[in-house]
Amino acid sequence: MKIFHSSALSLVCLISLITTANSSTTLLYPASESSNAQNTPVTVTGHPQPNKEGIYNVSKDLCWGCLGESIQYLFAHNWIRAQKWEMPLIWDSQLEKYARLWANQRRRDCSLTHSFPEGNFKLGENIYWGSGTTWEPTDAVNAWASEEKFYSYGSNTCQDGRECGHYTQIVWKNTRKIGCARVECDDGDVFMNCNYAPPGNIIGERPY
Repeated sequence: MKIFHSSALSLVCLISLITTANSSTTLLYPASESSNAQNTPVTVTGHPQPNKEGIYNVSKDLCWGCLGESIQYLFAHNWIRAQKWEMPLIWDSQLEKYARLWANQRRRDCSLTHSFPEGNFKLGENIYWGSGTTWEPTDAVNAWASEEKFYSYGSNTCQDGRECGHYTQIVWKNTRKIGCARVECDDGDVFMNCNYAPPGNIIGERPY
């Protein structure tokens, strides 16, 4: 049986690190070429729903020189962000390098531990642990995104006893760059982590 656990940073007082940008993504998330006005599903805002092929192609263009796992991470994130019509993330080699450095430190114990001490957060960070070696980047991202069902946009709160921070970081409106890593630990389990810049989860703000 496969088991996973994940954890997200709670980020506060980082408004100065957040940049302002237009979150319109109509041109970056195209509808299928075969769609027309009669058969194209539309969102409540009137935009055609994004399609996976288009988002995958956008993600490849935003992941220069990336190999398999990097594309998996980026596409999975951008597919989730597209549901809220947020700007697609760009793969960042420096964030990847940082994530890999921390993942390699966790190789010996696979401990679900963040790279930043409490109160000294510099980047957004989602971490994940899975029992066994079969876990892939999409497993981690989908597990984080599954928290959407516990999040209330109206009250900007999470259900009592639940976590929402992984999901809200994924779709955070001002986050622009991502870098992730995956390692198989000495005990045969898997540790995965993603870092985000600018970071999300600003207290009092909505993710989108």
